[in-house]
Parts: sequence; C-alpha cells; structure tokens
Amino acid sequence: MKRFFASGITSILILSALWLFGFDTVLKKDVNHNTNLQKYVQTQRMILNNYVDYVNVDELFKDSLRGFVASLADSTYDVSGTPLDTTFTDVSVSDFREAAVRFERAYSYVMNNFPDEDFNALTESALRGMFTSLDPYTTYIDPSASDRVRDEFAGSFQGIGVQFDILNDTITVISAISGGPSDQLGIRSGDRIVTIDGETAVGFSQDDVVNTLRGPKGSVVQVGITRPNMRDPLTFNITRDDIPLFTVDTSYLLDEQTGYIKVNRFAATTYDEFMDAMNGLKELGMERLILDLRYNPGGYLDQAFRMAGEFFERGTQIVYTESRHNRFNQQYRTQTNGQFRDIPLIVMVNEGSASGSEIVAGAVQDNDRGLVVGRRTFGKGLVQQQYELADQSFIRVTISRYFTPSGRLIQKPYSEGREEYAFEVVRRDRDAATDVSNFIQDLPDSLIFRTASGRKVYGGGGIVPDHVLQSDTTRSYVLGFMRQHNVGFEFVRDFLDNYGDEFHAEWSDDFERFRSDFTWTDDQMDIFWSKMSDAGMVVSDTTATATYVDDIMYINPELIERDLWIPPAHTKAELTRQVWDTSKYFPVFNDAFDTALQEAILLWEEVSNLKAFSEQARRLED
Repeated sequence: MKRFFASGITSILILSALWLFGFDTVLKKDVNHNTNLQKYVQTQRMILNNYVDYVNVDELFKDSLRGFVASLADSTYDVSGTPLDTTFTDVSVSDFREAAVRFERAYSYVMNNFPDEDFNALTESALRGMFTSLDPYTTYIDPSASDRVRDEFAGSFQGIGVQFDILNDTITVISAISGGPSDQLGIRSGDRIVTIDGETAVGFSQDDVVNTLRGPKGSVVQVGITRPNMRDPLTFNITRDDIPLFTVDTSYLLDEQTGYIKVNRFAATTYDEFMDAMNGLKELGMERLILDLRYNPGGYLDQAFRMAGEFFERGTQIVYTESRHNRFNQQYRTQTNGQFRDIPLIVMVNEGSASGSEIVAGAVQDNDRGLVVGRRTFGKGLVQQQYELADQSFIRVTISRYFTPSGRLIQKPYSEGREEYAFEVVRRDRDAATDVSNFIQDLPDSLIFRTASGRKVYGGGGIVPDHVLQSDTTRSYVLGFMRQHNVGFEFVRDFLDNYGDEFHAEWSDDFERFRSDFTWTDDQMDIFWSKMSDAGMVVSDTTATATYVDDIMYINPELIERDLWIPPAHTKAELTRQVWDTSKYFPVFNDAFDTALQEAILLWEEVSNLKAFSEQARRLED
C-alpha cells in the first residue's frame, strides 16, 4: 500500500476520474503536466478496453516509452539505469496500473532533470509510440487538427464561404461558395483580400487565412478587397455562417439516359446529398447510373451503408463487423426497399478508394447488383471509433473488422509497418490488369469467395473490379510544368480580370453551350504560351524529351506538338471552376481527360449480362 500511494498513480487515477465528471480544474496545480499524464492514462485505457484484438500491455508500455525517449532534445543522454532506460532489463509490465506508474516515473524524471523540454510534444510522442505495434489506423489527432477533422466529417464549418489561393503573397478568391455569406454580399472570383479587420493580410499563409476568416456563426469579420478594373478598394463586413462542405462533387447526365455522380468521401451529409443528386437526375430522365468512388477514402460507415442500401431490396446484407468485444459486432441489413433497386449500376473504383467506398463496392459486387469497374482498391477493412482526451485532442481506435456479404475481409496486410503499408499502392504494377493478375496468382484459397450467383471474388487486398480499366498513364511535361508553376490558373485569372464582364455576358447563363462550344482564340493561347516561357519553359531540339536545369525546363518541340491539346482543355476546366464551381468543373474536365469514364460508358452490355446471369443462378437455386 505504501508503494502504491508513494508512486503517485492514485493522483493520476483520481484526476482521470474527476476529468470524466468535469471536476478536473479543482485539484490541478500544474494543468499542463497533469493533462499530459491524464492523456497517457486515458489513451492506454481506451486501447485496452476497446481495441479489436487482444493487446499486450507490456508491449504497449515499452513502445510508448521508446517514443517518449526518442523525442528528447538531447539524443546523446545516457538513460541507462534511469526510469528512461529502454533496454527494459528484467522489466515486464503486467497490468494497466503498473504501466501508468512507470510512465509517471519517467515523466517526473525528465521534469526534474530537463525542465526545458517540450512536455506536450514528449507526451504526444509517447502516445504515437504506443500505437507502433497496432494497426495503421489507431492514431492520435492533436488539438490543432481536431477542429478541422470534426468539420470535415460533420460536413460543414463556420466562416465567410470562399475558396481561395495565395498568389504573389495575396489572398485571391477562386470562388464564393454558392449561398454563403460572401456570395450574398457580391464577393466574386478574382477579388484580392488585402486586409482583415483593418490589418494587412498580405503575406498570409494558408493556415493564417483559415485561422482569421473562420469563426463562430454570427460573428463579423471585416475584409478589404481590391477588384480588377476598380481603382478604389472595397470593404465588406461579413457575418460568418455555416458553410457546407459538399461530399458529392458533381452530378450530371453523361447522355440522355446515363447519370453520373461523384462522391469524394462519406461525411455526415453524404446520404442526403446523394439522394438530392439522384432525385435531380431522375427528373432529368436518368435510367442508369455510374457511381464514381475513385479516390474516395471512406469516412462514416453508416453513411456508406445508407447510400448502398438504396440500390437493394429490403433484408439485403450490405456489410457486417466483428470484434473481440460483442458490443462492436453488428449486422448491416437494409430495412426498406431501396428507391433505386432496379436501376442499372456501374461503380467506379481505384487504388484511392478505401473503407466506405469498399463497403459500397463490395456490397454491389457480392450481391451481383451491378458492375464494379476500374482498378484494385486500397484495402482497408478496419473500423475506428474516436475518443476525446483531456485537452480536446483525440485518438482513433480500431474497434472491429468489417466483412463484405460473401465473408471477405478486404483489409490488406500491415505487419511490415506503417510506412510499407501506406506505400504499398505505389509499388503495385502500373498496369492495372497485371496488378490484378499478380494479386490473384499469389492468393491462397482461403481468400477466394463467391458472390450470390457463384462468381469468384477475392479478399485480403481490396476489391478486385469485375472489369479492369487502365488509368491514363500519359506523361505530359507540359501539363506538369504548367501545374508546377501555376501557369494555367494565372492565365485564367488574368483573362477574367481583363475580359470577365464580356465573358459573363456571353456565357455565364448558358453552361451547356459553354461546355460544348467555348474555345480559346489563337491570340489567347499565344498569351498562355508566353506565360509558359516567362515561367521558365524553353523549347529546344537539343534535348530528346525534357530536361530541368535549376528552374528552367528545356523541352523538345515534338513534345509540345504532341501535347498542344492539353493546355486549352485544362485551362477551360479551370475557367469553369473559377466562373461557376467545382460541380461544373468536373463535366468539362471529364470530357477531355477522363478516359476511364469514357470507357465505362461503353460497358452497359456487361451490366445486362451480369443481371441475366444472376437471375438465372437465382432461378436454379430456387
């Protein structure tokens, strides 16, 4: 008992309990250090109580201390024989209490011997070290990032409602978000924000802009704006409001009967956005749908489930989860008949499609509901839950694994470490068909499953598409250079500065005519190529391809000739984004550049064949 009380662990546990009930400020003498110790205790407890697999507390503690010591400013300090000794001679931590005691001793040792250390950073390093032996998705989110993460998944934030970029140290408005406070006041694309609340905003970083322009709903911020072709600056008093973060990038008709919807992630508003988009397309005559989930990293499982459910009959299994904790085991079956259960469906995926995207694609594939096309997906089959810590930071803990209806766990291996795990997609064969062939060839029988109609599907490394589509692997030095030096953006920006009124008068009320008929004049493209030269592009037949010397790119004229079509198409899409919004940008961009989508449009016969095969298999089973 003396050793127990002398260790100080009692105070940690009491403070943790008080924090849970909201009384932590009563007894804290040193808020910073107590908070750090609380965070350690909370993190360890939440992992031990909730993690999907059994966790070895000894390994958890030792990994955390290694992370703690590795972040000490003096990396040469001899920690042998101190509470910081990471050789762990004859050390075996048996329970949560002992781990917390040992960490407090190490923390106190540093306090007494190195009082100038950054203890917040040391504690965060200890927490991140604690996750070393766990999966890649059990992670720490520091307080500065927690608000942004919450906003992203809540589907909205509070601010003035502009998309912006920093050009020549000046905040330049790309577009005012439709219906937001700035849009209602008449702030428009091309405006330069030069002051905020009477102070200069020139030289602001991206973070500076976000920190000053975002704020609580109802608060007012004053911005000073210079506008092209206007001599005097303008002043706007903007009342901040809720600004939506849309997860449906765009929805439109590819032809008279084919709808297209692109979903960029699954946040709190995704299902509602998706239903609005679907109903809008139905009113326009949509009879079949391409659902684009490429580069969609996932998000809220319930939103993916609800969206997928609209394509199925009542009682269809979409996904299920399993954990060592029964409270996290769940079955996700549709409760009603989906509104779009009869519509022909193609789902597009690639290596950037993960988690929620794989849940949707897996349900569609396993139930033979539609055709999954594209490239093998990322391979994330783990579910996380988020827990708040004492200082409003968070940890995400993997609580369960999810399985597709056929029983597939599509999680790819992560035993070789987080870095190898993250870069696995980069190391896949660039040829999508070869990647799929190699993956299936090395797959054990235990990871081969069957769909409802008996088709083979595969687990252990993402969703393998029914029809492989190659990515556009064309390498354009011209496009790379113009992006690197922001030439396309500045070309469009200058065009609108000089001719914006004339452009709006002719085109802004007729987007479809713009999409089909607008082209740049030869004189305008001469200006573009002049900007490319000013940025450092030199046409030279002395190089076979393109060569960089410092910031100068020497490029063969044959490459220029080959890629002449790219700048007009790319800058037209950029013009669309700056005049309209992102939802209009994608149709123009896809028209010119999305070769996979153009191929997917041709696959409706395969969709019909799959439906016939599935119905025949069902009849034979009956």
